[in-house]
Amino acid sequence: MIDDIRETEECQLRDPMDLFHSGQVVKICAPMVRYSKLAFRTLVRKYSCDLCYTPMIVAADFVRSAKARDSEFTTNKGDHPLIVQFAAKEAQVLCDAARIICPFADGIDLNCGCPQRWAISEGYGACLINKPELVKDMVRHVRSQIDNPKFSVSIKIRIHEDLKRTVDLCQKAEAAGVSWITVHGRSIEERHQPVHYDAIKIIKQSMSIPIVANGDIKTLKDAENVHHLTEADGVMVARGLLANPAMFAGYEETPLQCIQDWVDIALEHGTPFTCFHHHLMYMMERITSKQEKRVFNVLSSTSAVLDYLNDHYGL
Repeated sequence: MIDDIRETEECQLRDPMDLFHSGQVVKICAPMVRYSKLAFRTLVRKYSCDLCYTPMIVAADFVRSAKARDSEFTTNKGDHPLIVQFAAKEAQVLCDAARIICPFADGIDLNCGCPQRWAISEGYGACLINKPELVKDMVRHVRSQIDNPKFSVSIKIRIHEDLKRTVDLCQKAEAAGVSWITVHGRSIEERHQPVHYDAIKIIKQSMSIPIVANGDIKTLKDAENVHHLTEADGVMVARGLLANPAMFAGYEETPLQCIQDWVDIALEHGTPFTCFHHHLMYMMERITSKQEKRVFNVLSSTSAVLDYLNDHYGL
């Protein structure tokens, strides 16, 4: 499960709430299936990302199977502050997962926002926004069973058509002791429609805990604009960071140094080729021509990619 157990045992776990008390907007890397793994988290932390999430992990599998723990979660000494996101629908299962992860991470997040059909049909993700009492119960259970008061318990949600229901959900979670709430400003049905930043602002004004804004943030300027529009305490970014992992450091497009850093980090971590290559395809999207993409995107080995980067960019 642990990338380097000796290092991790010596690591200093952090209180993520310190970030929200810093007076600065907290810059967060979202949980992304396949992508927000240790190597990528290492990269974005080099470029002013304050807080990183793991990809979503199904809590029941994580608790039941050592094999699932080994494949789903790796960390190391520098990988902090770190939030592990779980999909869960039973309070005790979430608590058991939190207890396993507690020595190695700084908090957990309950996914109440994933709109994928498989998740909803299993009772996970966005369907939980319609079960506020269950969410409240899960938060309260983790709070009561984890001894470490600095260990954060957060939730990530989507919004209802009727915003009063979302505010009610958030207030119930706050009463149960949730640390902060990330709001993706779209409903379950909405995919590429404009984000309802006005809704995030209303939620922020209704709460006394930190609120993180999520949705369609592609540049540092977007992050600043969303902060002003919503008054949120943090911004969470997914695709914007895939396209430009140096975004939070103010770069408009991925700098060559960031591409070099990714190559070095990925090789050091033994990142599988498909993941290594996909990240580069995202990072180079804005800086390559259609013709270059046609060549680069079909490369099929690490050595071919390294040769290409050397020949075209001197990396």
